[in-house]
Amino acid sequence: MINKIQEPFERGAGTLLPVASLPSNYGIGTFGKAAYDFVDFLHKSGQKYWQVLPIGPTGYGDSPYQSFSAFAGNPYFIDFDLLIEENLLDISEIEKINWGDNPSLIDYGKIYENRYSVLRVAFKNFNTSDESFIEFCDANSFWLDDYSDYMAIKDLFKGVEWLKWPEDIRNRDKDALENYRIKLSDDIMFWKFLQFKFIVQLNQLKKYAHNKNITIIGDIPIYVALDSSDVWANLKEFQMDESKKPTMVAGVPPDMFSSTGQLWGNPLYDWDYMKADNFSWWRKRMKYSALLYDIIRIDHFIGIVHYYSIKYGEETAMNGFWKDGPGHDLINSINEEIGSSKIIAEDLGVVTQKVKQLLKDSGYPGMRLLQFGFDSDARNENLAKHCPSNSVVYGGTHDNETLRGYFQNLDSKSRAKARKMLHIKQNRFFVWKVIESGFKSKANTVIFQIQDYLELDNSARMNVPSTIGGNWCWRLLPNQISDDLIHKIENLIKITKR
Repeated sequence: MINKIQEPFERGAGTLLPVASLPSNYGIGTFGKAAYDFVDFLHKSGQKYWQVLPIGPTGYGDSPYQSFSAFAGNPYFIDFDLLIEENLLDISEIEKINWGDNPSLIDYGKIYENRYSVLRVAFKNFNTSDESFIEFCDANSFWLDDYSDYMAIKDLFKGVEWLKWPEDIRNRDKDALENYRIKLSDDIMFWKFLQFKFIVQLNQLKKYAHNKNITIIGDIPIYVALDSSDVWANLKEFQMDESKKPTMVAGVPPDMFSSTGQLWGNPLYDWDYMKADNFSWWRKRMKYSALLYDIIRIDHFIGIVHYYSIKYGEETAMNGFWKDGPGHDLINSINEEIGSSKIIAEDLGVVTQKVKQLLKDSGYPGMRLLQFGFDSDARNENLAKHCPSNSVVYGGTHDNETLRGYFQNLDSKSRAKARKMLHIKQNRFFVWKVIESGFKSKANTVIFQIQDYLELDNSARMNVPSTIGGNWCWRLLPNQISDDLIHKIENLIKITKR
């Protein structure tokens, strides 16, 4: 039984753009001027939503879906210009650094090598007795202490995962933990400082967005990374053995992206333990997420109903099996914690009747991808004409081809079929005809990637699932959003009453 049914979203449109993909002078997008300019673009064009990808700190592979913490923010997004305004940095300490040779791509190697040294300069100029900083640390100690310990210790051991740390600290021996805290006290404070500045800058940006009537849609992975403070500090919440290694890990079976399935490798939750503990970890996570975002997209929502379990050590996801998830019990806990924030359920994948029923019971909107609407016939539920009002319609997600790239890669027969379904005669009209169909649909909410509004090909694709390297790198260029695009979206919003 669901204790609260979520009200439908206000009819509107928005854009998906990761923070990392914003323009900046420092190699990666931040909460600086370009973010405010993007809010202005949304406002001027009549849009209501800005959707971002997960904003947690990233590690190996640079995926925002494999983070060192389910709570912490990515220090890469702290804007240097804002720190300069606070007199925590001087421009001379930044301007000679090479942040990458291609402004349209993120060079994560150069970011990793250079960014933290600059942030440490800012930290040295920061007064840690600042009252607001102390209040932040106290209010967030339930996750911040473990995270800051974790990152300082991780740095000490050259970035290796916690499973390879010395046994005493790997096991969180009380005396060892205290010794490391004394030894690394300054480094631990540095990591707390980064989270403080991250939140201060994010909240300033959110306030600006709200003043422009822009709602922020965040994104949280259902699972957490094995190499994270969450697992290191909360072993009982996960399916782990006595040697502190996972027994079972997450993924999905063979699908359109991979013939051997997707082996994500995230440790699976011990749902029985979590339920007995009244889902306290999830409650904290969702309450905190509701402070960050107005709307929370839960990635791989179907894992709440049933999840794919793969034995740790398997090389592919082919030998996994499905198990029942916590379902209604977790949803009730989530609803009790998120206040006025709302949920989007990423229900792509194996959508069983149980998944559909949970969505109906909760009132959460599911997702429809227009790009998937052209691979069968007129009954395809991803076609705009079949999208229900309580759904969020996308052209495609960060895991898909751009609309232009998708259309270019269709064979001639399928391309002709798509043109016929959209009632167009020329290929060049495909992208905007798909966008127009989404805007005209009954769906309350429609979101397109900025790459699709700009009609970019697959060179602007964000991620190819089951691959490592070359993903999460695309960036928007300064002045790439034109007045013509603003007017084009604005007119479409007026016509479709969004």
